[in-house]
Amino acid sequence: MSLVEELMPNANVTADRFHVMKQVNDELDTMRKTEKKLAAALDDKSEKERILGALNKSKYALIKNEYSLNEKQKSKLKSVLDVSPTLAKMHAFKEQFRDIFETTESWGDSIIRLLDWKHDARSYFPKSLGTIVRLFGEIVGYFDGRTTSGTVEGINNKLKLIKRLGYGFRNFSNFRLRSLLNWHFTINSP
Repeated sequence: MSLVEELMPNANVTADRFHVMKQVNDELDTMRKTEKKLAAALDDKSEKERILGALNKSKYALIKNEYSLNEKQKSKLKSVLDVSPTLAKMHAFKEQFRDIFETTESWGDSIIRLLDWKHDARSYFPKSLGTIVRLFGEIVGYFDGRTTSGTVEGINNKLKLIKRLGYGFRNFSNFRLRSLLNWHFTINSP
């Protein structure tokens, strides 16, 4: 039993949607690299150049949210989708997965949409599906309160930055003081 479960038995354990989405994006990017290697091995020089021209510098056009793309990235995405049916299908599944988190209103609908997505995407995202199956309850838990760990991760990053900027503190109370000052907490000396 984990310490968190012991100390907070009624806590709703939730998988952060951004970490799950990152795994889907990583698997999509791995396929992009595979497609690039396959294209580089082609004997037909014109076909090789056409495919590599579309796939080169296409990572962010593929993994960024489609609605956030600028015109240059949209054009790059279109060229990638034209040369690779596999990447086109995976990109469509990635956007569908993101859409589940952004538009699903209820817990029940989220389960149905995630199960449908799992069934349809099983041959394209096997690694991500393993994670989704293993953490299904925690992923669905997101839809209860739409909770993410973004705030906690931001605090942790800020603390790491304070530590780095301090070039190491001689004692913990200096680090504590600087950290508390950053968030304007009142400081009561022990």
